[in-house]
Formats: sequence, C-alpha cells, structure tokens
Amino acid sequence: MKPFIIFFKDLAIKDVPVVGGKNASLGEMYSKLSGKGIRVPNGFATTADAYFYFLEQAGIKEEIKKILNGLNTRNILDLAKRGRAVRQTILRAQLPTELEAEIISAYKKLSKEYAPSLLRRGGDLDVAVRSSATAEDLPDASFAGQQETFLNVRGEVDLLIAVKKCVASLFTNRAISYRQDKGFDHFTIGLSVGVQKMVRSDLGASGVTFTIDTESGFKDIVLINSIYGLGENIVQGKVNPDEFYYFKPTGAIISKTIGHKDIKMVYSNDHQRPTKDIKVSLADQHRQSISDSEIKQLAEWAVMIEKHYGRPMDIEWAKDGRNNKLYIIQARPETVQSQRDYNIIEEYVLAQRGKILARGRSVGSRIGAGIARVILDIKGISQFKPGEVLVTDMTDPDWEPIMKIASAIVTDRGGRTCHAAIVSRELGIPCVVGTKNVTSAVTNGQGITVSCAEGEEGFVYEGELKFNIKKTNIADLFKGGRPKTKIMLNIGAPDIAFTSSFIPNDGVGLAREEFIVANYIKIHPRVLLNYEELKKQKKLTAAQIREIAKITVGYADKKKFYVDKLSQGVGIIAAAFYPKDVILRLSDFKTDEYKTLLGGDRFEPEEDNPLLGWRGASRYYHPEFIEVFKMECAALRLARDEMGLTNVKIMIPFVRTVEEIKKVIAIMAQQGLKRGRNGLELYMMTEVPSSVILADEFAKYVDGFSIGSNDLTMATLGVDRNSERIAALYDERDEAVKRLISQAIKSARQTKTKIGICGQGPSDYPDFARFLVEQGIDSISLNPDTVIKTTVDILKTEKRLRN
Repeated sequence: MKPFIIFFKDLAIKDVPVVGGKNASLGEMYSKLSGKGIRVPNGFATTADAYFYFLEQAGIKEEIKKILNGLNTRNILDLAKRGRAVRQTILRAQLPTELEAEIISAYKKLSKEYAPSLLRRGGDLDVAVRSSATAEDLPDASFAGQQETFLNVRGEVDLLIAVKKCVASLFTNRAISYRQDKGFDHFTIGLSVGVQKMVRSDLGASGVTFTIDTESGFKDIVLINSIYGLGENIVQGKVNPDEFYYFKPTGAIISKTIGHKDIKMVYSNDHQRPTKDIKVSLADQHRQSISDSEIKQLAEWAVMIEKHYGRPMDIEWAKDGRNNKLYIIQARPETVQSQRDYNIIEEYVLAQRGKILARGRSVGSRIGAGIARVILDIKGISQFKPGEVLVTDMTDPDWEPIMKIASAIVTDRGGRTCHAAIVSRELGIPCVVGTKNVTSAVTNGQGITVSCAEGEEGFVYEGELKFNIKKTNIADLFKGGRPKTKIMLNIGAPDIAFTSSFIPNDGVGLAREEFIVANYIKIHPRVLLNYEELKKQKKLTAAQIREIAKITVGYADKKKFYVDKLSQGVGIIAAAFYPKDVILRLSDFKTDEYKTLLGGDRFEPEEDNPLLGWRGASRYYHPEFIEVFKMECAALRLARDEMGLTNVKIMIPFVRTVEEIKKVIAIMAQQGLKRGRNGLELYMMTEVPSSVILADEFAKYVDGFSIGSNDLTMATLGVDRNSERIAALYDERDEAVKRLISQAIKSARQTKTKIGICGQGPSDYPDFARFLVEQGIDSISLNPDTVIKTTVDILKTEKRLRN
C-alpha cells in the first residue's frame, strides 16, 4: 500500500495529483528554495490515497452521492441543507486506525524537530492544518478559500479532529457549488491535508504578496499587504492592511500606505476556539506593521519564487514575533491578471452621474448597476436574487454562491486582498471594498451603480446609471508599425498609471504633480513646513490639527510626509513606464488652487487673475516659497536617486524670462538636481510668447521644450481661459497660435533641442494633431482616452507626407 503521509522534503510540484496544489507547492519550495535562503516551515501532507481510503473504509461515499443527487446550486437553502448533511456524515465517520497512526507518528516527528524541550515538559507543538484539493486545474486554484484552514492546533486528539474537518471542508457549500457549476465530478477530486509548523505571527505580522499588480496586471511590481497577527484577518477582510509596492527593475520600495489595523488575531487559551481578535494600540496602528528591510526581503523572495515557477505568484507569508524572522507559508499561481489578453483594452465609462453614496477602494475597472441587497449575516443570503448588488460588511467563502450571480459587490471593510476583492477579481465583477459606511448609506431595494472605472477610488452612486463599454484590439491597429512622431501620454493620477501603461505609448510627455498634492497630500506645503510653529502660535484651529493628524498618520515630521508622498506618487508614474521617459512638470498650482488645500488661505495672496499671476517658475525662487521648492526637489531626488527611477525628466512650467530659468536651475543644482548628473535632463514649458521668441536663448539651459498650447493660446490671444464670456475666442487652432508653435518647432530644430507638445489641443482636435506632424514636432502627448484614435490618424498623416 502507498504511504498515507509524505513530508515536504519528499514533495515537488509534480505531486499535485498526490497531495494537491497547495501542499505540492509547499514541498517544492521547501525542497528547492530553502537552500537559497527562503524560509519555509516544515510539515507533512496526507495523500489523495488516504482520502479515498477513508471514504471507502468508512462506507460513506454512496451516502454522500445520495445526499447530492438532484442538487440545484441556485437554490441557496437547498445547497446549504445538503452541504451540511454531507459534512456531518464525514465528521461522524471514523478515520481508519492505520491512517490515524501515520498522522500521529508524523506529528511526533515534526514536534521533535521544532520543540524537543516542549515535548519534555509535556506540551504539544502548534501546527496549521490546511486543505489542498488534488485536481490538476484545481477549483481552489482560482477561487479563494474553497476549503478550510485551522490554526494553532495542538495535540494528537485535536490534530485528528482538524484533519477530519479539513476533509469535510471539501464539501463546503461554496466548494460543492463551484465544482458542480464547472462540471467537476465530486468523487474524482481528492483531498490532501497539510500539517505545517505554525509561525508565531500572532506575536508578529503576516500578509500576502503578489508578484503582479492585482488590478492592472502590471508585472514589474511586487504588491505586499501586511497586518499584525495571524493572516486570516486579511482574507476575511476584517482589517484594512498596510500596502507596499516594490519595483522589480530597481529593487526599490516605491509606495507605502498605512492601513487601519485596529485588531489582530492571536492565540487564545480556549480549547474550542484556539484564536481570538484583540485590539491594536493606536501607536501600532499608525506604524508600518513590517520594516522597510522586511518589505525588501519579502519582495526579493517573491521575485525568486516567481522566477522558479516561471509565472506570477500569489504568496502568503508570516513573521514570527519570537525570533523576528520571515517565513513563506504558501504560494500558488496568480490566476486572474496573468491570464488576461493584454492586446484587448476594455474601457468602462459612465454616461451620466449621480449622487455619491459611498466610496472605497476599487477592485478591477468595471461598472455594475442593479438593485441593492443589504445582507449583514450569512443567514440572509437566501434572499439574494441574480443581478442584484451585494451590499455587506464583509464576505467570507460561504458567500460565494451568491457572489457569482451579483452585478457588483460593496463592503464596509476589507482591503485589495480580502476575500471579496479576490473573488470579485476572478469573477470579473466590479467591487468596492473598505467604504466603512455603505451598509448604512444604502437602502435595501434601492437602485445603485458601482463604479471602479475612475481609478484607485471606487464609488457607489445613487440610481442605476447608464454606462458604455468600449473594447479595442491594439494588435490589429499597428501591424504596419508605430508612427515616427513619438506618442506620449498625459498622466496626472498615479492610480491610473499602471493601467495606462498598456496603451501603446512612447512614455509620458506630461506627468502632473498637482493631482498628487491635491489628492494624496491635501495640505498646503507651507503648513507642513511650519507645522510645529503654527500649532505653537495657535494659528491652526483644533479641527485643522485633527484633520492634519488624520492625513499624516504615522508621520511626526510633517516635512517628511510631504517629501515621501510626493516622491511615491511620482515613483508610481515613473515605474509604470520605466525605462521610457517620464517628463515630470514641477508644481504649477495657481494661488486660487493652492487656497483649496488645507490651511492654504493663510499663505496665499488674493489675485484678480491667478492664471497670469504667481505660478510656475516665479514661485520657486521667491523668498516665501523657496523652502517649499526645496522640499519638492528632495522628493524628486528621492525618486530618481533612491528609487532608481532615472527615467524621470524634470520640466519647469510657466517660464517668463531667461534670468528666471537660470535662478531655478541654480536652486535645483544646489538641491542635488543638477542637469546631466545621473542622466538628468531638464525641460521647460513653452507656453508664453517670450519662450517662443527667445527659444534659442532658453535652449542653452535645457534639453527640451514642451509646448503648453492651453496657456500659449491664452497668452497669445489675451484670453482668460477661465472666462465664460469670451470662451468663444479661445482656440488653439487660431493662426497666431499656430505661427508661434511653428516658430518654436523651427527654433528647436536649429538649436538641436527636443520639442513636443502636452497641451489639450491635439487630444481634442485631429486637424491640430495633423498640423503638428506636418511641422515636424518630435512628440505629441495625449490624454489616455484619445491615444489610439489620434495615433491611427498620425500614421495616416505621416504616410501622406512620405508620399
């Protein structure tokens, strides 16, 4: 007879039919990667033969078949009733004596390896007991949590009970439903039970790591989610985790977000319930749950694991709080984004707007609408009807039978790797998690729309709104090659950067800092620069102090908050397009825009026409703003030098005179941003007539020009582009504007300086884009939604010019 137990050292990925995907993968890593420095806790697995032997010896196979005969998985109550009956049948059955003996013998062997002193004192080794299905294309390889996991299991008696519970979990309601709907025979799939030494993450931290971005499919990053305590709280969505991005090409952390880690799961002394949730101190909530060095260690391991398996991976890890060491406790293939056809660009666009009822983290990029069904307890899932929107506090695997028939899902709690997010991603259903208030903001039975098509933030709108879906196969568009004119993108929001990177492009011609400051920082930089002094002098209200504390959580040094958040926003955009050029425009807020930031009214003057006032280059050397500009320089130096994103080129906006650009360049050089150092290129915006007229002089100080057609049109025609009364006079295609643009391109040619355009004109007007190509412009930067149609048009123009 074949053995019922195999230790990890004797397992490899080829053993999926023997011990299932999870256990085969653990064996593969333990035997092949431990020697390369990746720590994997040892353990053993029961085999599929052991499972089938149990069913045969206990005589329960036919009984289970009878219970499931005629099941309709759409009948939630019937599914629940039959599933419960099958599980009870398994739990009542007796494990074969010889199987019990092998499990106990293996447990003793594992205990001697890890805890000989504990055994001498009469104690028991703590282990995790996990289920692993054995089909080649596993149901649980694509659906999260099909079977059960039991943590902090101690002693022979409790281990045998946990093994039987794992076997029973092959017949959870969601597993039965999934297999039946996918056409799997319930009795051709076996179950392996993995028994692994517990990592004391209840005293440390735990989390999940993806070697691909879970929303966009961008492959050059590692996404790490982290919480305190045992990792079940991430999957269950009970805790919003910390989130970190690591950029593979440069080996740097490019983004950090502190989650709301208010509880953690730890060991308990209750024999019946071996784990419990306890509160996390406020100080710990505001700190990273793992250090930067640990983030890098996990990311480096993730890259090694991905390379070993040759595909993107979904990895679980834990940090032992006793020895402060990291361990990998599971790894499986990522099954959603890695299966995508990246030639198909799918765009969901709202055709109308409604009142925003709730907002949270978006999962995917789709839109769904329907009648809201607010369900707060598993007992209420029988009320759910196909096509409704599931609104709940959080989901767990038992909710899957209704999740797959929902038009959208919204939860109060959870992060991007919680159960609701994972399953929604796999089903292709729009989902917004972590809203905090959707179950109270939405009324049961009302029509709502769930939009994940507007970036990182997802919205729940009142009413069933109309939306459009546009699909484009980019492989068919550029079979004859790409245009000679570089087609670049205008990007403001970091949260759309990864997704936008899949649009055919030659880099970013305009990356705007303003969105990062307005949406991630939200506080006027001079408030952050002088925070302690302002607070001491009572120049900030109690409400403002509370709001600043909330926004800058985890940062005692408010200047560091500004530098970090700005560098991380820039880092995400630069990483998305690396190693292509990303031309970053320095901050170009006007006084009225700066005033909208928290505390901005204290520092900004009144201006009748901010568009022609204190903005762009004129701020950077001004005594009232130079220290803010130095913080901005520090952020860009961090992105380029420490993150390794040397594809960032820096562009100076709204330059009026040659003396002005010389002043700005001198300050930048003093702050470590010297032209030519570490490949740094400087650009300037050409957006006032003086920058066109003196282009040959400006060319001595920069590597490139970028025409800002919006402001150039305003300054040339003397039209305030914000004035509605004279809006009809504003037109980038006016002959005077076109002559200046033509002159700017000619001057750039003569001085051998690169020149592009990043204004709105070519995105809005195909004839304007054609004019630019005819003039010989080097690059055209477009809004992402106009790139494909404009690129096709430019190809036609270039072909016509060649002929």
